[in-house]
Amino acid sequence: MSASPDVSVVVAVYNTMPYLTECLNSLIGQSIGLDRLEIVAVDDGSTDDSGAELDRFAARYPDTVKVLHQANSGGPAAPSNRALDIATGRYVYFIGSDDYLGKEALERMVACADKHGSDVVVGKMVGTNGRYVHQALYKENNPDVGLTDSALPWTLANTKLFRRDLVEAHKLRFPENLPVGSDQPFTIEACVRAEKISVVADYTCYYAVKRGDASNITYRADHLARLRCTAEIMDFTAGLIEAGPERDAVLRRHFTWELAKLVQDDFPALDRGLQTDICAGVAKLADAYFTDGIRDAMDVKRRVRIALARAGAVDELCEAITSEKENGAPPFVVEGDRAYARYAGFRSPLIDVPDRVYELVGEAVPGRLANGTRLLASAWEQTGEQLTYTASVRVPVLGDVDHAVLRLAEGAMPKSADKAGARRLPAGHSLPEPEGTVTREPAEDGAATVLHARVPLRLSTVKRGVRVYLDVAGSTYEIPVKGKGEPMPLARRWGSYEDPYRASAVVNPKGRVVIDTAQMYPPGKPLLSRVKSALARRLKSRPGSKRK
Repeated sequence: MSASPDVSVVVAVYNTMPYLTECLNSLIGQSIGLDRLEIVAVDDGSTDDSGAELDRFAARYPDTVKVLHQANSGGPAAPSNRALDIATGRYVYFIGSDDYLGKEALERMVACADKHGSDVVVGKMVGTNGRYVHQALYKENNPDVGLTDSALPWTLANTKLFRRDLVEAHKLRFPENLPVGSDQPFTIEACVRAEKISVVADYTCYYAVKRGDASNITYRADHLARLRCTAEIMDFTAGLIEAGPERDAVLRRHFTWELAKLVQDDFPALDRGLQTDICAGVAKLADAYFTDGIRDAMDVKRRVRIALARAGAVDELCEAITSEKENGAPPFVVEGDRAYARYAGFRSPLIDVPDRVYELVGEAVPGRLANGTRLLASAWEQTGEQLTYTASVRVPVLGDVDHAVLRLAEGAMPKSADKAGARRLPAGHSLPEPEGTVTREPAEDGAATVLHARVPLRLSTVKRGVRVYLDVAGSTYEIPVKGKGEPMPLARRWGSYEDPYRASAVVNPKGRVVIDTAQMYPPGKPLLSRVKSALARRLKSRPGSKRK
């Protein structure tokens, strides 16, 4: 190895066997080459074979691998700081000792930094074994992104390439009093101080591993420890960035991610004293940093939970969480061009939470509407040669619902609607022609509206989807009706005797109800031939008609 390697890789290690072996092998096998690489690994008092494994690699690669051993410090900050003190590379890179790199990761990131003069390079990360890694930053390579005008605040782990001159010039180190999240202050300040931050998105550089027993420190910390660490990170960030939209862009992540995790599904089962302490901690941070801009940029579910915690409304918060877990998203209350999610506490005189918290502001409405819309009943009504399809559909909307209609629409939904299950129609849209009638009434539980539709069918060969159209917060949404669990009526013949048609209500592979009508005889077949065929079928079906 040369006297000054291109990159020093820092590995803080505590009881990560057997994952550690794969981590170290991925470093030794880097395409950048051992002569350009330095690995500084610090064993933080491991009680498994991690220390011995580090020593094995150091003995095998003495010019590349440096190993330090120390008593357990309780987190990755202290060993990372000790490694920084002896690192000599032009750049420094951090990796979790249970994670691993793509073969070309370091070579690509160093090349990017040298080409663009980058102080920080973020290589694409993915999760393995079910570990979640935010992907918005990795849509494309970018030589120059900002901390506050990109998705970078959602990627604040220290698993990045940092120019060591920047690190030492600003004496960047990890706060050793934080058991979790200690990499965030380091990363945030580095990004604030950096003149250029680049993204390598066309190659998977980093594989973040969730251990089989979920023993990563991120998953082990208790609620109050995570709350305290988040508070320190947010206060630290506020000391670096003045109040305003740029600070909001970073702190929005902490309200949406770290704080929202404290009031998720496990919250109602916690001890009441712990619930109260969590709400008090969230309230303190919300009073300091929960601006209108952050509030309106958050999804309504998390926004409501933060606001209820801030108000100390523990019972309402538990009800909001439990109800959504058991019943799905609450209905929307539509009032003119505004719509509100009717979570617990909405317009309660007992708590001080403004309507705006519950209002849909840039929400992902289609998914909520699709999940809450379901078929209650469907049937045929036949009078002479006329056939009418009837359906009752529950939609999760209350209030001003006179605009809600059910219609039969030709053509498939666009693929963009598949994931959400519905879509917002573009401006200037036109709905299918109205047919039949639609009446509306509140559902028996008062939590939805039921549409009752009667649609006369046309004598035509066509497939049409059963869809609901309704206006929410100034936009019109198209929602395919799903047939999950409800029996479809049997196929029905209708039309004239001489020119019969067949109607079927079927559920397509996506679970959506489709009305399929078709002429029973091929067009152009002579009438006499049709009559003879019909008579032959009737005679054949009579008892004793089978030839001997």
